[in-house]
Parts: sequence; structure tokens; C-alpha cells
Amino acid sequence: MIDSTKLPKHVAIIMDGNGRWAAQRGLPRILGHRAGAEAVRRVSEAARELGVPALTLYAFSWENWSRPNDEIRDLMQLLDEFLDRELSTLLKNDIRLQAIGRLDELPAGVLRHLRDIMARTAQCASMTLTLALSYGGRQEILDATRRIASLVHAGRLSPEAITEEEFAKHLYLPELPDPDLLIRTSGEQRISNFLLWQISYCELYVTPRLWPDFAKEDLHEAVATYQQRERRFGRTPAVAPHSA
Repeated sequence: MIDSTKLPKHVAIIMDGNGRWAAQRGLPRILGHRAGAEAVRRVSEAARELGVPALTLYAFSWENWSRPNDEIRDLMQLLDEFLDRELSTLLKNDIRLQAIGRLDELPAGVLRHLRDIMARTAQCASMTLTLALSYGGRQEILDATRRIASLVHAGRLSPEAITEEEFAKHLYLPELPDPDLLIRTSGEQRISNFLLWQISYCELYVTPRLWPDFAKEDLHEAVATYQQRERRFGRTPAVAPHSA
């Protein structure tokens, strides 16, 4: 049973297993990615129904650019189709779409489409869905460091003023709260360069379920498990803050 008063404010998901799902069925990898796109819709709607304010999905990593050109082309086409197909669903469910990553690396047409959908859903307020695209956690930290260095070089920020709070202001979407729960599908025990700064005290949940098979019930199980944990943030139980 899920306690609606103790929901995570932000759930992040490493969506892993599309290729294995396709291989198990003797299908081309792109069909695994297409099945994964359907899971994005299911899980986004489930998170919205549950009342989770923010959901971030690791859709295309910085390292994914090293994949074969044909697969990258197919993935970018699939992203473009997803944006076109899901606009009505986003609006119906009052979901705002955002994106993080080195977005300028995306194909120009896909980037225009992405920015258009983000603008058209900007007033939606029930949930924020963030797609991590051309994203890497180290790259985000590096980009933030460069922005801060530029401010210091210009005399607009002193080195002494660079606190954790100041650094966080220069991340891709500083207004998003840090994730409370990170879900990884497919059973892999690693975080794959995802939200390295933001997940310092995030609760981790790993499931063997491949991403295309991940359903509403799986999300509920992950949230229920999260609610059973005591979040200490490095403190002893007596002084640990209450979890979200």
C-alpha cells in the first residue's frame, strides 16, 4: 500500500534493457526501443496518477553517440515520432516536458521539435517530465564548472562564494529538486553517469525487469519500497530529517 503523504518529490529512472528485450524475441534492436517508448507513456501516466511531481528519464546518454550511425539515426527518428505522438497525452495529463543534456548536439529538426513541445506544455503543472538527452553527469558538472569559471574570470563571482548551493544553480535544471528515488531496470548494478551531483543521497531501487516490460505495478512497487526506508542523509536515526 502506497502512502500518498510520503511520495518521492522526484523519481529518476535509468531505462535499461531495450536491446536485450528485442534480442530475447529475435527482433531488431529498434523494435526494442519502440517498445521502450511505449513504456515511457505508461510510466509517465502512472507517475502522474500517483501524484509524483517530477519524473526524469534517461533517454539518450552522452556515451550513446558512440553507437553505430544507423542505430543513432533510428533513435533520433523515434524521438521525433515520440514527441509528435505524445503531445496530446502530455496536454491531457497536464504534464510539462523539459529536457537536460547537451541538447545542441541533437539533429536540428529534432531539437526544434523538442523545443516546440516544451514551449507548448510550459504551463502544465501537474507533473514535470524531464528527458535526459545527449546527457552525461560528468558533462553536466563540467559545463557547470565552465559557467562558474567564466563568472569568476569576469569578476562577477568570487571563488569564496562558490558553495554547494551556488554550484547547483549552474546545473542544467537547477529548479528541479534532487531525486529522492532512482530506479534502474534490467538488473544492472551501476548508475551509468546519470545525475551524479543530484543523487548523492538518493534511494536506489534496482529491478530485473527490462524497461519495455516495466509497468504501472512496477512503479508502485518501487515507490512502496522507497517508503519503507529510513532516509538518514549521513545522520544518525535520532536526528535524520523526515523523508519526503
